[in-house]
Amino acid sequence: MAPSFDHLPDPEEEDYDEDELDFSDLRERFEVQLEQGLDTFVVIDGLPVVTEETRPKLIKFLLRKLNAVGRTREDSIFMPIGEDGKSHSFAFIEYSEPAEAVAACKALDMVQLDKKHQLRVNKMTDIDRFGREGRIDEHYTPPKIEEFTEKEHLRSWIADPSGRGRDQFVMYKDDRVQVLWNNEKDPPESIVDRQHWTESFVAWTPQGTYLTSMHQQGVQLWGGPSWTRQKRFAHPFVNLVDFSPGEKYLTTWSNRPISIPEEGHPALTVEDDGKNYVIWDIETGKPLRSFANIELPSNSTDEAGLPVKRKIIWPAFKWSSDDKYVARLTQGTSISVYELPKMNLLDKTTIKIDGVMDFDWAPATPRRDGIKTYEQLFCYWTPEIGSNPAKVGLMSIPSKEIVRTLNLFSVTDAKLHWQSDASYLCVKVDRHSKSKKSLATSLEIFRVREKGVPVEVVDSIKDTVINFAWEPKGNRFVIITTAEVVAPSAVPPKTSVGFYCPEKVKGNGVGNFKHIRTYDKKNSNAIFWSPKGRFVIVATVHSQQSYDMEFFDLDFEGVAERPDSEKDLTANLQLMNVADHYGVTDIDWDPTGRFVATSASIWKHTMENGYHLYDFKGEQLREEPVEKFKQWLWRPRPPTLLTKEEQKTIRKNLREYSKTFDQEDADRGASADLAVVEHRRRLLDEWMAWRASIEEEVKEDREALGLPLDPIEGLIKKTDASEDQVIEEIVEEIVEETEEVMP
Repeated sequence: MAPSFDHLPDPEEEDYDEDELDFSDLRERFEVQLEQGLDTFVVIDGLPVVTEETRPKLIKFLLRKLNAVGRTREDSIFMPIGEDGKSHSFAFIEYSEPAEAVAACKALDMVQLDKKHQLRVNKMTDIDRFGREGRIDEHYTPPKIEEFTEKEHLRSWIADPSGRGRDQFVMYKDDRVQVLWNNEKDPPESIVDRQHWTESFVAWTPQGTYLTSMHQQGVQLWGGPSWTRQKRFAHPFVNLVDFSPGEKYLTTWSNRPISIPEEGHPALTVEDDGKNYVIWDIETGKPLRSFANIELPSNSTDEAGLPVKRKIIWPAFKWSSDDKYVARLTQGTSISVYELPKMNLLDKTTIKIDGVMDFDWAPATPRRDGIKTYEQLFCYWTPEIGSNPAKVGLMSIPSKEIVRTLNLFSVTDAKLHWQSDASYLCVKVDRHSKSKKSLATSLEIFRVREKGVPVEVVDSIKDTVINFAWEPKGNRFVIITTAEVVAPSAVPPKTSVGFYCPEKVKGNGVGNFKHIRTYDKKNSNAIFWSPKGRFVIVATVHSQQSYDMEFFDLDFEGVAERPDSEKDLTANLQLMNVADHYGVTDIDWDPTGRFVATSASIWKHTMENGYHLYDFKGEQLREEPVEKFKQWLWRPRPPTLLTKEEQKTIRKNLREYSKTFDQEDADRGASADLAVVEHRRRLLDEWMAWRASIEEEVKEDREALGLPLDPIEGLIKKTDASEDQVIEEIVEEIVEETEEVMP
């Protein structure tokens, strides 16, 4: 019998309320749960085009990367095939949990699958963000191609218009920032002068390409001949900034955590909220990753018994010399190394080092003997923990191989000092006596380029070393020692300045480090090497009682008495000059090592602010007091493009070149003298012309009044024509004067 619907009620006649209907059983049965919906799906673009036969092979290869961040299966990957039998370069992947999908987007986006293919990974739910109604036009409109406009050359400043190879510097005073050419003895030539260019300070990038200005809204980079804004990085309330050596990346820090407003931020996202550090890509201007401050427990308390906050370590993120890695120290536990530009943690794990106190990257790629593949290198040190000795270690990155370790005992503190070419590492170790009442310093010098990285110990120093500095691109160093406990005081402690260098050996080897000479009874506290080596300034800075600056030459070529003990050493030390600059706070060599600027900043004190300019021999060229002076910074130069052979040829023929330069200097001096003479002659001619014009006006006035043209001649004639006059003179003479007093 066929089914009948006669027994069903007529909907129009039935009176019921839809709100009273219970759909809970249907909702529970058919409702899509969040973890079972689109939140677990990701879309991968940029895949190779494959056929039906080769698709399983690609899926298996892709699974290795997909399972590294979550859990998925081969049957959870859908890779559509077109009518032509080939894939469309994308696939849909389902993970077991939404968090795994988010992790896949962060870890796999922009990852190289092979040399020709780069993955782009997005969440499936991003279609609401990218393809929401109204955001995509249904009709295709071709993009507008902007006309090509040639950009300014960011390194045009290297070609000095005068042809003299001058250097630029920036000076910050009051609310004005000036960029100027150095003209030695003559006043500097202004290039650009702007008010309110920065709100706190200015800084050059490591190779001098950009000038950095700091603002409440973030950081801005300026450059080019017209000094236009090249880049901006919107980090609110930024306090400090640090650049990678190759100017590819930038770290900004603010003591205020980032707060993302409800309307959003032009560069940062909600994930950056509450962070203090941001690492940026300078080329794209986009943030790579953000980090929060690491709050470490303090070992000291204030008067109220509250723990004292530790000072921040700056820079908190340190760059490798090749800009491929950046690392951060978590004091006492680990070092985290991140790969650039993805900012992924190297091998997805931190490097655990118990008690680690400090670390530092090698400033250049070390070329170690017996090693075919050169890797980046960093050093670290740990204090004594229990019965374990203190330790200094060298680690190679990315292999994380321990290259060398050294155990130390009775260690109070240690400082790490790399030589500029990464040929040597000096660990300054402060050791305490058994009673812990006195300190002494030893220098542990790692010869990084030699096989096995041997360590040489300089333990002949009886006092505490308060300053150490390697010669740039050389193998000599200077130390400052004191026998007193260094503490803030009105009177600085007496110090000694010691010079060291290797002894002479046969061949190309480097001998053991030997003491050259020590200068006692000084107040020096700072060492400033020329960037080219050889010349060094030992000075007293940040002091109102002493402000001497001593200029030394370690390869003196003149005639000087040399002790017999120094004849076998690779240095000929000579004190060239002594200068003083009251209240000096900063000393800066120009990038060529020809000139030195010393300055007294209002940031430190308000007495006699300004700058002095010296040549490398210590002869003063200029002295200029500047009201409300703040900063002087030479503009760095990028690495030379000349090969080592070309540089050797130039040094060999330097005397020939110097003749040309000396003649140019003489001509410039003569032209300057000639300009002064011409200026004076022009002033004299102007004065003579003015006098002639005045005399002509007086002549016309006298003719109009009927007076003689020559007033002196008229007076003479008037005197001759006058009649004789009789002048009577009455003279009264008192012969005697008597005074009588009546009774």
